[in-house]
Amino acid sequence: MDKNEIIKILEDWNFWRRGLDSGIKRPFYIDKLTKLLQTNQILIITGARRSGKSFIMRQLAKELTMEGVESNNILMVNFEDPRFTELNAKTLQNIYETYLEFLNPSGQPYIFLDEVQEVKEWEKWVRTVHELRKAKIVISGSNAKLLSGELATLLTGRHLDLTIFPLSFEEYIIFNNISIKDQIDIINRHIEIKGLIKKYLEFGSFPEVVLTEGKNQILLNYFEDILNKDIIRRFRIRKAEKLKSLAKFYLANISSPITFSSMEKFLETSADTIEKFSSYLETSYLVFFLKKFSFKVKEQEKSPRKVYAIDTGLANTVGFRFSENIGKVAENIVFLALKRKQATNPYLELYYWKDVHHHEVDFVVKEGLKIDSLIQVCWELNRLETKNRQVKVLIKAMDEFKLKEGLIITEEYEGKEKIKDKEIIYIPLWKWLLGVRT
Repeated sequence: MDKNEIIKILEDWNFWRRGLDSGIKRPFYIDKLTKLLQTNQILIITGARRSGKSFIMRQLAKELTMEGVESNNILMVNFEDPRFTELNAKTLQNIYETYLEFLNPSGQPYIFLDEVQEVKEWEKWVRTVHELRKAKIVISGSNAKLLSGELATLLTGRHLDLTIFPLSFEEYIIFNNISIKDQIDIINRHIEIKGLIKKYLEFGSFPEVVLTEGKNQILLNYFEDILNKDIIRRFRIRKAEKLKSLAKFYLANISSPITFSSMEKFLETSADTIEKFSSYLETSYLVFFLKKFSFKVKEQEKSPRKVYAIDTGLANTVGFRFSENIGKVAENIVFLALKRKQATNPYLELYYWKDVHHHEVDFVVKEGLKIDSLIQVCWELNRLETKNRQVKVLIKAMDEFKLKEGLIITEEYEGKEKIKDKEIIYIPLWKWLLGVRT
Protein backbone atom coordinates (compact mmCIF):
# COMPACT_ATOMS: atom_id res chain seq x y z
CA MET A 1 0.00 0.00 0.00
CA ASP A 2 1.26 3.51 -0.73
CA LYS A 3 1.36 6.22 1.92
CA ASN A 4 -1.61 8.15 0.56
CA GLU A 5 -3.84 5.08 0.93
CA ILE A 6 -2.57 4.45 4.43
CA ILE A 7 -3.10 8.01 5.68
CA LYS A 8 -6.60 8.06 4.20
CA ILE A 9 -7.51 4.95 6.24
CA LEU A 10 -5.86 6.30 9.39
CA GLU A 11 -7.76 9.61 9.21
CA ASP A 12 -11.02 7.66 9.57
CA TRP A 13 -9.91 6.17 12.91
CA ASN A 14 -8.19 9.14 14.57
CA PHE A 15 -9.04 12.42 16.31
CA TRP A 16 -6.65 14.46 14.16
CA ARG A 17 -9.18 16.50 12.20
CA ARG A 18 -12.55 15.56 13.63
CA GLY A 19 -14.32 14.09 16.61
CA LEU A 20 -15.03 10.37 16.75
CA ASP A 21 -17.89 8.59 18.47
CA SER A 22 -16.36 7.20 21.65
CA GLY A 23 -19.60 5.84 23.10
CA ILE A 24 -20.73 5.93 26.72
CA LYS A 25 -17.77 6.28 29.03
CA ARG A 26 -16.79 3.28 31.16
CA PRO A 27 -14.86 4.97 34.00
CA PHE A 28 -13.77 1.76 35.75
CA TYR A 29 -11.63 0.69 32.81
CA ILE A 30 -10.47 4.19 31.82
CA ASP A 31 -9.23 4.87 35.36
CA LYS A 32 -7.38 1.53 35.43
CA LEU A 33 -5.78 2.10 32.02
CA THR A 34 -4.83 5.72 32.79
CA LYS A 35 -2.87 4.51 35.84
CA LEU A 36 -1.28 1.66 33.87
CA LEU A 37 -0.17 4.12 31.16
CA GLN A 38 2.05 5.83 33.71
CA THR A 39 4.26 2.73 33.79
CA ASN A 40 6.78 2.08 31.06
CA GLN A 41 4.94 -1.05 29.91
CA ILE A 42 3.05 -2.25 26.85
CA LEU A 43 -0.64 -2.31 27.76
CA ILE A 44 -2.67 -5.28 26.51
CA ILE A 45 -6.46 -4.93 26.46
CA THR A 46 -8.12 -8.25 25.86
CA GLY A 47 -11.58 -9.78 26.15
CA ALA A 48 -14.49 -11.17 24.16
CA ARG A 49 -15.31 -9.83 20.74
CA ARG A 50 -17.84 -6.95 20.99
CA SER A 51 -17.27 -6.44 24.71
CA GLY A 52 -16.32 -2.79 24.09
CA LYS A 53 -12.52 -2.84 23.70
CA SER A 54 -12.43 -0.52 20.67
CA PHE A 55 -14.62 2.11 22.32
CA ILE A 56 -12.60 1.90 25.52
CA MET A 57 -9.43 2.54 23.50
CA ARG A 58 -11.09 5.57 21.92
CA GLN A 59 -12.21 6.79 25.33
CA LEU A 60 -8.67 6.43 26.64
CA ALA A 61 -7.31 8.37 23.64
CA LYS A 62 -9.93 11.07 24.18
CA GLU A 63 -9.04 11.22 27.87
CA LEU A 64 -5.41 11.83 26.91
CA THR A 65 -6.38 14.77 24.67
CA MET A 66 -8.46 16.22 27.51
CA GLU A 67 -5.37 16.00 29.73
CA GLY A 68 -3.36 18.05 27.23
CA VAL A 69 -1.88 15.48 24.83
CA GLU A 70 -1.97 16.82 21.24
CA SER A 71 -4.20 14.73 18.96
CA ASN A 72 -1.27 14.47 16.51
CA ASN A 73 0.61 12.57 19.22
CA ILE A 74 -1.96 9.75 19.20
CA LEU A 75 -2.13 7.07 16.49
CA MET A 76 -5.03 4.60 16.40
CA VAL A 77 -5.05 1.67 13.97
CA ASN A 78 -8.00 -0.71 13.51
CA PHE A 79 -6.74 -3.93 11.93
CA GLU A 80 -10.27 -5.16 11.19
CA ASP A 81 -10.57 -2.44 8.56
CA PRO A 82 -10.79 -4.44 5.30
CA ARG A 83 -8.79 -1.79 3.45
CA PHE A 84 -5.66 -3.15 5.11
CA THR A 85 -5.15 -5.96 2.61
CA GLU A 86 -1.89 -7.37 3.95
CA LEU A 87 -1.26 -7.56 7.67
CA ASN A 88 2.27 -8.23 8.83
CA ALA A 89 5.15 -6.51 10.63
CA LYS A 90 6.14 -4.72 7.41
CA THR A 91 2.66 -3.22 7.17
CA LEU A 92 2.97 -2.04 10.76
CA GLN A 93 6.26 -0.32 9.97
CA ASN A 94 4.77 1.34 6.87
CA ILE A 95 1.83 2.62 8.93
CA TYR A 96 4.20 3.96 11.59
CA GLU A 97 6.47 5.71 9.06
CA THR A 98 3.48 7.22 7.26
CA TYR A 99 2.14 8.54 10.56
CA LEU A 100 5.51 10.13 11.43
CA GLU A 101 5.80 11.76 7.99
CA PHE A 102 2.26 13.18 7.80
CA LEU A 103 1.59 14.06 11.46
CA ASN A 104 5.10 14.87 12.70
CA PRO A 105 4.36 14.06 16.37
CA SER A 106 6.44 15.71 19.07
CA GLY A 107 8.08 13.58 21.72
CA GLN A 108 6.94 10.04 22.44
CA PRO A 109 3.58 9.33 20.74
CA TYR A 110 0.82 6.99 21.96
CA ILE A 111 0.10 4.12 19.55
CA PHE A 112 -3.16 2.17 19.84
CA LEU A 113 -3.31 -1.09 17.86
CA ASP A 114 -6.85 -2.51 17.79
CA GLU A 115 -7.44 -6.25 17.12
CA VAL A 116 -3.70 -6.71 16.72
CA GLN A 117 -3.98 -10.52 16.60
CA GLU A 118 -4.83 -10.10 12.90
CA VAL A 119 -1.22 -9.01 12.18
CA LYS A 120 1.47 -11.62 11.62
CA GLU A 121 4.50 -11.23 13.91
CA TRP A 122 3.09 -8.03 15.44
CA GLU A 123 4.78 -8.83 18.75
CA LYS A 124 8.30 -8.44 17.29
CA TRP A 125 7.52 -4.98 15.94
CA VAL A 126 5.85 -3.92 19.20
CA ARG A 127 8.76 -5.19 21.29
CA THR A 128 11.30 -3.31 19.13
CA VAL A 129 9.40 0.00 19.23
CA HIS A 130 8.93 -0.36 22.97
CA GLU A 131 12.59 -1.21 23.67
CA LEU A 132 13.74 1.78 21.62
CA ARG A 133 11.24 3.96 23.55
CA LYS A 134 9.80 5.28 20.32
CA ALA A 135 6.21 5.16 21.60
CA LYS A 136 3.86 4.19 24.40
CA ILE A 137 1.87 1.24 23.08
CA VAL A 138 -1.64 0.01 23.85
CA ILE A 139 -2.89 -3.07 22.02
CA SER A 140 -6.17 -4.96 22.02
CA GLY A 141 -7.34 -8.37 20.88
CA SER A 142 -10.26 -10.77 21.09
CA ASN A 143 -8.19 -13.78 21.91
CA ALA A 144 -6.74 -14.92 25.23
CA LYS A 145 -3.75 -16.22 23.25
CA LEU A 146 -2.50 -12.65 23.57
CA LEU A 147 -1.76 -13.61 27.17
CA SER A 148 -0.30 -17.03 26.38
CA GLY A 149 3.00 -18.37 27.64
CA GLU A 150 4.55 -17.77 24.22
CA LEU A 151 3.63 -14.08 24.31
CA ALA A 152 4.71 -13.77 27.93
CA THR A 153 8.14 -15.04 26.84
CA LEU A 154 8.38 -12.55 23.98
CA LEU A 155 7.30 -9.61 26.12
CA THR A 156 8.73 -10.70 29.48
CA GLY A 157 8.57 -7.85 31.95
CA ARG A 158 7.29 -5.51 29.29
CA HIS A 159 3.50 -5.79 29.43
CA LEU A 160 0.54 -5.28 31.72
CA ASP A 161 -2.87 -6.79 30.96
CA LEU A 162 -6.48 -5.77 31.48
CA THR A 163 -9.45 -7.96 30.51
CA ILE A 164 -12.62 -6.20 29.35
CA PHE A 165 -15.99 -7.81 30.03
CA PRO A 166 -19.46 -6.93 28.78
CA LEU A 167 -21.16 -4.37 31.02
CA SER A 168 -21.29 -4.84 34.77
CA PHE A 169 -24.74 -4.16 36.25
CA GLU A 170 -23.53 -0.76 37.46
CA GLU A 171 -22.47 0.11 33.89
CA TYR A 172 -25.70 -1.39 32.53
CA ILE A 173 -27.72 1.05 34.64
CA ILE A 174 -25.73 3.99 33.25
CA PHE A 175 -26.28 2.71 29.69
CA ASN A 176 -30.01 2.77 30.50
CA ASN A 177 -29.87 6.46 31.46
CA ILE A 178 -30.09 6.00 35.23
CA SER A 179 -27.56 8.07 37.16
CA ILE A 180 -26.49 6.58 40.48
CA LYS A 181 -24.23 8.72 42.67
CA ASP A 182 -24.63 7.01 46.03
CA GLN A 183 -26.60 4.39 47.95
CA ILE A 184 -29.45 6.84 48.56
CA ASP A 185 -29.97 7.11 44.79
CA ILE A 186 -30.03 3.32 44.60
CA ILE A 187 -32.73 3.04 47.25
CA ASN A 188 -34.81 5.87 45.74
CA ARG A 189 -34.74 4.30 42.27
CA HIS A 190 -34.89 0.66 43.36
CA ILE A 191 -38.10 -0.06 41.42
CA GLU A 192 -36.49 1.00 38.11
CA ILE A 193 -33.32 -0.90 38.96
CA LYS A 194 -35.23 -4.09 39.84
CA GLY A 195 -36.98 -3.84 36.48
CA LEU A 196 -33.60 -3.64 34.73
CA ILE A 197 -32.16 -6.71 36.47
CA LYS A 198 -34.60 -8.95 34.60
CA LYS A 199 -33.52 -7.52 31.23
CA TYR A 200 -29.88 -7.83 32.33
CA LEU A 201 -30.43 -11.52 33.04
CA GLU A 202 -32.35 -12.20 29.84
CA PHE A 203 -30.48 -10.22 27.20
CA GLY A 204 -27.05 -9.94 28.79
CA SER A 205 -24.84 -6.89 28.58
CA PHE A 206 -22.88 -6.61 25.36
CA PRO A 207 -22.89 -2.80 24.87
CA GLU A 208 -24.41 -2.80 21.37
CA VAL A 209 -27.12 -5.25 22.43
CA VAL A 210 -28.07 -3.04 25.36
CA LEU A 211 -28.39 0.05 23.16
CA THR A 212 -30.25 -1.35 20.13
CA GLU A 213 -33.26 -3.38 19.10
CA GLY A 214 -33.10 -6.78 17.40
CA LYS A 215 -31.12 -8.14 20.33
CA ASN A 216 -31.49 -11.84 19.53
CA GLN A 217 -30.26 -11.43 15.96
CA ILE A 218 -27.25 -9.40 17.09
CA LEU A 219 -26.39 -12.08 19.66
CA LEU A 220 -26.66 -14.85 17.05
CA ASN A 221 -24.29 -12.85 14.82
CA TYR A 222 -21.84 -12.50 17.72
CA PHE A 223 -21.93 -16.25 18.30
CA GLU A 224 -21.12 -16.94 14.64
CA ASP A 225 -18.37 -14.30 14.57
CA ILE A 226 -16.66 -15.63 17.70
CA LEU A 227 -16.69 -19.18 16.35
CA ASN A 228 -15.71 -18.35 12.77
CA LYS A 229 -13.25 -15.48 13.24
CA ASP A 230 -11.71 -16.23 16.62
CA ILE A 231 -11.61 -20.03 16.52
CA ILE A 232 -12.34 -21.84 13.23
CA ARG A 233 -10.24 -19.54 11.06
CA ARG A 234 -7.47 -18.94 13.59
CA PHE A 235 -6.99 -22.55 14.65
CA ARG A 236 -7.84 -24.01 11.23
CA ILE A 237 -10.60 -26.25 12.58
CA ARG A 238 -11.69 -28.96 10.17
CA LYS A 239 -14.54 -30.31 12.31
CA ALA A 240 -16.36 -26.99 12.46
CA GLU A 241 -19.80 -28.54 13.03
CA LYS A 242 -18.49 -30.51 16.02
CA LEU A 243 -17.09 -27.31 17.49
CA LYS A 244 -20.41 -25.49 17.00
CA SER A 245 -22.32 -28.36 18.58
CA LEU A 246 -20.00 -28.28 21.58
CA ALA A 247 -20.37 -24.50 21.94
CA LYS A 248 -24.17 -24.78 21.80
CA PHE A 249 -24.08 -27.59 24.35
CA TYR A 250 -22.09 -25.47 26.79
CA LEU A 251 -24.36 -22.46 26.33
CA ALA A 252 -27.38 -24.69 26.94
CA ASN A 253 -25.82 -26.03 30.15
CA ILE A 254 -24.42 -22.97 31.90
CA SER A 255 -23.84 -23.27 35.65
CA SER A 256 -23.68 -27.06 35.28
CA PRO A 257 -20.84 -29.55 35.87
CA ILE A 258 -19.35 -31.21 32.80
CA THR A 259 -16.62 -33.73 31.97
CA PHE A 260 -15.02 -34.10 28.57
CA SER A 261 -15.39 -37.87 28.60
CA SER A 262 -19.15 -37.68 29.26
CA MET A 263 -19.66 -35.87 25.93
CA GLU A 264 -17.86 -38.37 23.70
CA LYS A 265 -21.07 -40.16 22.66
CA PHE A 266 -23.03 -36.95 22.25
CA LEU A 267 -20.47 -35.42 19.87
CA GLU A 268 -19.21 -38.72 18.44
CA THR A 269 -15.64 -37.59 18.93
CA SER A 270 -12.83 -38.28 21.41
CA ALA A 271 -12.45 -36.70 24.83
CA ASP A 272 -9.07 -35.34 23.70
CA THR A 273 -10.69 -33.46 20.81
CA ILE A 274 -13.45 -32.18 23.11
CA GLU A 275 -10.83 -30.94 25.57
CA LYS A 276 -8.91 -29.22 22.78
CA PHE A 277 -12.07 -27.58 21.37
CA SER A 278 -13.05 -26.52 24.90
CA SER A 279 -9.71 -24.77 25.35
CA TYR A 280 -10.34 -22.87 22.10
CA LEU A 281 -13.78 -21.79 23.31
CA GLU A 282 -12.24 -20.56 26.54
CA THR A 283 -9.40 -18.86 24.68
CA SER A 284 -11.97 -16.85 22.72
CA TYR A 285 -13.74 -15.91 25.98
CA LEU A 286 -16.99 -17.54 24.86
CA VAL A 287 -17.10 -19.78 27.95
CA PHE A 288 -15.22 -20.26 31.22
CA PHE A 289 -14.63 -23.39 33.28
CA LEU A 290 -14.66 -23.41 37.08
CA LYS A 291 -12.75 -26.10 38.96
CA LYS A 292 -13.83 -27.84 42.14
CA PHE A 293 -11.94 -26.73 45.23
CA SER A 294 -9.49 -29.23 46.63
CA PHE A 295 -6.19 -28.98 48.44
CA LYS A 296 -5.01 -31.72 46.08
CA VAL A 297 -4.23 -30.45 42.55
CA LYS A 298 -4.80 -33.91 41.06
CA GLU A 299 -8.34 -34.03 42.45
CA GLN A 300 -9.05 -30.55 41.08
CA GLU A 301 -8.02 -31.65 37.60
CA LYS A 302 -9.99 -34.91 37.67
CA SER A 303 -13.25 -33.49 39.05
CA PRO A 304 -16.04 -32.17 36.79
CA ARG A 305 -15.81 -28.48 35.92
CA LYS A 306 -18.72 -26.08 35.87
CA VAL A 307 -19.24 -24.13 32.66
CA TYR A 308 -20.26 -20.48 32.42
CA ALA A 309 -20.93 -18.16 29.46
CA ILE A 310 -19.33 -14.76 28.81
CA ASP A 311 -22.85 -13.34 28.49
CA THR A 312 -26.24 -14.63 29.64
CA GLY A 313 -27.99 -13.09 26.62
CA LEU A 314 -25.78 -15.23 24.41
CA ALA A 315 -26.63 -18.33 26.43
CA ASN A 316 -30.35 -17.56 26.38
CA THR A 317 -30.38 -16.93 22.63
CA VAL A 318 -28.23 -19.87 21.55
CA GLY A 319 -28.77 -22.32 24.38
CA PHE A 320 -32.16 -22.52 26.06
CA ARG A 321 -35.43 -20.94 27.19
CA PHE A 322 -34.65 -18.17 29.67
CA SER A 323 -37.75 -18.46 31.88
CA GLU A 324 -37.12 -22.15 32.60
CA ASN A 325 -33.51 -21.63 33.71
CA ILE A 326 -33.47 -18.29 35.51
CA GLY A 327 -31.69 -19.76 38.56
CA LYS A 328 -28.78 -20.94 36.41
CA VAL A 329 -28.72 -17.58 34.61
CA ALA A 330 -28.52 -15.75 37.95
CA GLU A 331 -25.61 -18.00 38.99
CA ASN A 332 -23.83 -17.18 35.73
CA ILE A 333 -24.27 -13.45 36.43
CA VAL A 334 -22.68 -13.89 39.87
CA PHE A 335 -19.79 -15.81 38.30
CA LEU A 336 -19.16 -12.98 35.79
CA ALA A 337 -19.19 -10.38 38.58
CA LEU A 338 -16.56 -12.43 40.43
CA LYS A 339 -14.50 -12.81 37.23
CA ARG A 340 -14.47 -9.02 36.83
CA LYS A 341 -12.99 -8.73 40.31
CA GLN A 342 -10.48 -11.48 39.54
CA ALA A 343 -9.37 -9.66 36.36
CA THR A 344 -7.99 -6.81 38.48
CA ASN A 345 -6.79 -8.88 41.44
CA PRO A 346 -4.10 -11.46 40.57
CA TYR A 347 -4.39 -13.04 44.04
CA LEU A 348 -8.08 -13.92 43.68
CA GLU A 349 -9.01 -17.52 42.82
CA LEU A 350 -12.49 -18.95 42.19
CA TYR A 351 -13.78 -22.49 42.73
CA TYR A 352 -16.94 -24.37 43.56
CA TRP A 353 -17.20 -26.78 46.51
CA LYS A 354 -18.79 -30.21 46.73
CA ASP A 355 -18.69 -32.77 49.52
CA VAL A 356 -18.70 -36.58 49.25
CA HIS A 357 -22.52 -36.57 49.26
CA HIS A 358 -22.56 -34.20 46.24
CA HIS A 359 -23.86 -31.25 48.26
CA GLU A 360 -22.59 -28.13 46.52
CA VAL A 361 -21.73 -24.50 47.26
CA ASP A 362 -21.60 -22.45 44.07
CA PHE A 363 -18.54 -20.29 44.74
CA VAL A 364 -15.47 -20.47 46.93
CA VAL A 365 -13.53 -17.20 46.79
CA LYS A 366 -9.87 -17.59 47.75
CA GLU A 367 -7.47 -14.67 48.13
CA GLY A 368 -3.85 -15.62 48.50
CA LEU A 369 -3.65 -18.54 50.92
CA LYS A 370 -6.95 -17.72 52.62
CA ILE A 371 -10.54 -18.74 51.81
CA ASP A 372 -12.20 -15.35 51.83
CA SER A 373 -15.89 -16.15 51.32
CA LEU A 374 -18.53 -18.69 50.31
CA ILE A 375 -21.40 -17.73 48.01
CA GLN A 376 -24.55 -19.69 47.28
CA VAL A 377 -27.01 -18.60 44.59
CA CYS A 378 -30.62 -19.59 45.19
CA TRP A 379 -33.11 -17.62 43.12
CA GLU A 380 -36.24 -18.66 45.01
CA LEU A 381 -36.29 -19.25 48.76
CA ASN A 382 -40.07 -19.30 49.22
CA ARG A 383 -40.19 -22.93 50.30
CA LEU A 384 -38.85 -23.65 53.79
CA GLU A 385 -37.47 -26.99 52.61
CA THR A 386 -35.40 -25.29 49.89
CA LYS A 387 -34.11 -22.63 52.29
CA ASN A 388 -33.12 -25.18 54.94
CA ARG A 389 -31.31 -27.31 52.36
CA GLN A 390 -29.28 -24.35 51.06
CA VAL A 391 -28.39 -23.20 54.58
CA LYS A 392 -27.36 -26.71 55.69
CA VAL A 393 -24.92 -27.09 52.77
CA LEU A 394 -23.49 -23.63 53.28
CA ILE A 395 -22.91 -24.20 57.00
CA LYS A 396 -21.17 -27.48 56.28
CA ALA A 397 -18.76 -25.67 53.94
CA MET A 398 -18.32 -22.88 56.50
CA ASP A 399 -17.32 -25.50 59.05
CA GLU A 400 -14.76 -26.98 56.66
CA PHE A 401 -13.19 -23.61 55.87
CA LYS A 402 -13.62 -22.20 59.41
CA LEU A 403 -15.70 -19.23 58.29
CA LYS A 404 -18.22 -17.42 60.49
CA GLU A 405 -20.20 -15.85 57.63
CA GLY A 406 -21.87 -17.20 54.49
CA LEU A 407 -23.76 -15.45 51.69
CA ILE A 408 -26.89 -16.53 49.82
CA ILE A 409 -27.84 -14.44 46.76
CA THR A 410 -31.56 -14.48 45.94
CA GLU A 411 -34.20 -12.85 43.77
CA GLU A 412 -36.08 -10.97 46.52
CA TYR A 413 -35.39 -12.52 49.93
CA GLU A 414 -33.08 -10.57 52.22
CA GLY A 415 -32.04 -10.49 55.84
CA LYS A 416 -29.66 -12.13 58.30
CA GLU A 417 -29.92 -15.32 60.29
CA LYS A 418 -27.82 -16.50 63.22
CA ILE A 419 -27.24 -20.25 63.50
CA LYS A 420 -25.17 -20.98 66.59
CA ASP A 421 -21.88 -19.11 66.05
CA LYS A 422 -22.46 -18.52 62.33
CA GLU A 423 -24.31 -15.87 60.35
CA ILE A 424 -26.09 -16.35 57.03
CA ILE A 425 -26.66 -13.20 54.98
CA TYR A 426 -29.42 -13.18 52.35
CA ILE A 427 -29.25 -10.48 49.68
CA PRO A 428 -31.12 -9.89 46.39
CA LEU A 429 -28.92 -10.15 43.29
CA TRP A 430 -29.40 -6.52 42.22
CA LYS A 431 -28.26 -5.24 45.62
CA TRP A 432 -25.22 -7.52 45.69
CA LEU A 433 -24.18 -6.42 42.18
CA LEU A 434 -24.36 -2.77 43.25
CA GLY A 435 -22.60 -3.33 46.56
CA VAL A 436 -25.62 -2.41 48.69
CA ARG A 437 -25.28 -3.71 52.23
CA THR A 438 -28.12 -5.62 53.82
